[in-house]
Amino acid sequence: MSDLPLQCKNLKEQVESILQLLQQEPTLRFQDITLVQTSLSKAISPKFEIVFAGAFSAGKSMLINALLERELLYSAEGHATGTECKIEYAEVDKERVVLTFLSEVEIREQAVSLCQQLGFKTVANINQADVINLLRQGSEAIIQQEGGENKSERAKQAKALMLLLEGYIANRDRISTVNNATYSMEQFNFSNLKEAAGYARRGRNSAVLKRIEYYCNHPLLQDGNVIIDTPGIDAPVEKDAQLTYAKIQHPDTSAVVCVLKPASAGEMTKEETELLELMRENGGVRDRVFYIFNRIDETWYNTQLRQRLDDLISGQFGNSSKVYKTSGLLGFYGSQIKQTNHQDRFGLDSVFAESIKGLDGKEETPQFVYAFNNYCVNSRKLSSSKFRVSVNGFETPNQNYVRILGDWGNEIIEQLIKDSGTEEFRTAITRYLTEEKRPQLFKNLADDLENVCIKLKKHYQSVQRNLDSQPQEIETMKAQELQHLNQQLQQIGRDFHEHITEEVNQIINNSCDAFEADFKQLQSRMIRRLDELLDTFSVAYAYRRATISHPRNATAPLIAILVEAFYYLANQLEDILVESSQQVVANYFQRLIEKIRKSEYYRQLYRLLDNDGGIEQEMRILEKGVAQALFSAASVECDRFVRESPRFYDEGTFSIYQFRQTLSQTSQGYDAESIVEAEPAIRQLLKLDFEPKVSHTIRKSFRQTINQTLKTHLLPMANQQADEILQQYPQARAYLEKTLEQEAEEKIANNRRLLNVVEENIAAYNSAASSINTCLQAMQLYDNFLPVIGESFDTLGKFANKEFLVSEMV
Repeated sequence: MSDLPLQCKNLKEQVESILQLLQQEPTLRFQDITLVQTSLSKAISPKFEIVFAGAFSAGKSMLINALLERELLYSAEGHATGTECKIEYAEVDKERVVLTFLSEVEIREQAVSLCQQLGFKTVANINQADVINLLRQGSEAIIQQEGGENKSERAKQAKALMLLLEGYIANRDRISTVNNATYSMEQFNFSNLKEAAGYARRGRNSAVLKRIEYYCNHPLLQDGNVIIDTPGIDAPVEKDAQLTYAKIQHPDTSAVVCVLKPASAGEMTKEETELLELMRENGGVRDRVFYIFNRIDETWYNTQLRQRLDDLISGQFGNSSKVYKTSGLLGFYGSQIKQTNHQDRFGLDSVFAESIKGLDGKEETPQFVYAFNNYCVNSRKLSSSKFRVSVNGFETPNQNYVRILGDWGNEIIEQLIKDSGTEEFRTAITRYLTEEKRPQLFKNLADDLENVCIKLKKHYQSVQRNLDSQPQEIETMKAQELQHLNQQLQQIGRDFHEHITEEVNQIINNSCDAFEADFKQLQSRMIRRLDELLDTFSVAYAYRRATISHPRNATAPLIAILVEAFYYLANQLEDILVESSQQVVANYFQRLIEKIRKSEYYRQLYRLLDNDGGIEQEMRILEKGVAQALFSAASVECDRFVRESPRFYDEGTFSIYQFRQTLSQTSQGYDAESIVEAEPAIRQLLKLDFEPKVSHTIRKSFRQTINQTLKTHLLPMANQQADEILQQYPQARAYLEKTLEQEAEEKIANNRRLLNVVEENIAAYNSAASSINTCLQAMQLYDNFLPVIGESFDTLGKFANKEFLVSEMV
């Protein structure tokens, strides 16, 4: 864009100054400033890129030609621009074209992709003449089968492949293997823009060009406006389509002219819908979108098509003021033939000289001539009282065309251009680019920046009020702190109670990972110990104990062995359960005390009392109480193991079957040997009884016992300790009076520093905001001024130090 107003020269620095102030504040630094940065870059950018995007064959290139009133871009029915074309401003004597070719690698990739879509074999080497001939023949056959190169997607892909190969052959000496070769028009010996553009417009040349940069003289391109023509979003070569999507999302894109096909197709395609959604996601584009329904002339001859288009526009585009109906074909060539006359048959021998040459020597009819004749007779756009036009069947279309223009001349051409809608669109986009664009960009910046400024203003004023309300004298500060002492002790008690409650709740809900790990260790130790006891249980030892207990008898029954085993296993398991539960409790209280020490309320308590108020001592006492409670609970739990399981002797169970089998084996004799030989069976019998009991203990009952024990001990203690903390007010007051004078001095000094800093930041903010407002005033955006912070605080200037940030305030 042209130079900014003098008042806006430092706009970038002023905006960045405000954003830097925002980043200095911890409570504000996470605000999203992307929109502001994007708006700023658009407002100060020397270029304003306008991307023309749309579907394949939507008429983007023709519309651009119509806007600029010169034939720069290649445009043909069914041809897909696979090249990004950029058009920038240049003085008349500096017009030029810069051509950048695809590399051989890129051309081969496109050829392979098209061949795969067409069902051809993979291209081995595009430098082999026989391969190229086969591909050309195959493409021609497909076009013939489809009924023409524009009749289907498959035919269009075949045409694209032919143009790609022809372009490669024609420009092989200019194409590099890997790199993209760039040439000026002088290297092609072109003397002017028209010759260079003519070369680039040829379909085969356009197919192998990666980028074309035009620098031409037109008022629309002044003030940094850059027009960019992109491939169709549904182009035959997918890579070309992706180029458009990438450009739509690029931060350099400032506006989009969306050229849509519903005027000829009757409805939006899936790709067009996706394109509209994608544009809305680019913060650099916003509402700078022009919706162009091109080929509007096709609705003149189809009432149903016209009605569907009107319904679509009113339904989906009713909220936009930038909707236009155009016929790029009629508008562009209408502007071109205005400069012709009867001598060159109104452009047939000049503008259309190349397109009317037939292969058999007969004169072809240009597409525009068909469209013009149809317009004159069937469009109902011409007043029957003013224009009495007829198309004679005994004349060729070209003869009718020449006769009609000979009869009506520029008058009918002017009407044609007006009905094409291109003049209306050119006038609208010219007005936008010359009158509305810059104020709108600055308005967007001001709107986006306003939100940041309001937050900064509220933050600074809040900090000012808070600091201004603080006592300025040491005795006053001490009195205020002592007044707050009771509230502080109450809050510490509440925080301690909430902390303990939360810790207990985590245990009950299995949310404490460390506790869960300890309890799983308890479970593992119980299971391992039971396995060890069963594996090492000695029937001979149990038999000796049974006979010693009954000296009058020389033998012992199976039941006596089982009794000894039950007592032995139960007592051994009790020992391990007690030991493990004690370890769980010790670990838990150690972690809990460490968490308490690291808490903020614990730090505050030390600041007020110079001790922890007896919390840690109480926790140690409580730990012993919980340990003793769980010791008793573990003893009771394992004492029950002495009894058989409730269903141990139920009929139909494996345990009763095993018992009977073991009893049968041990009753074969009366000596110790018969009992000892049954040791494996007895161990199995014990396993059947003890495994369910131990599993129930470690997986169900004992965990509930631990949870309940912790809850019934910790929660009452937390309540009691909160009261104890509050009762220590006299001690806290006495200690605080000793240390408060120094704290008050430091706090007052710190508040002075902080207030100085906030005033300094406000001054920096006001300076930046005022400078930006001066710029907005130059743009006549009086309703978009940024808020300035008034000087309502610290009018005496009593604080002087400026070394700290506002965010340091306690």
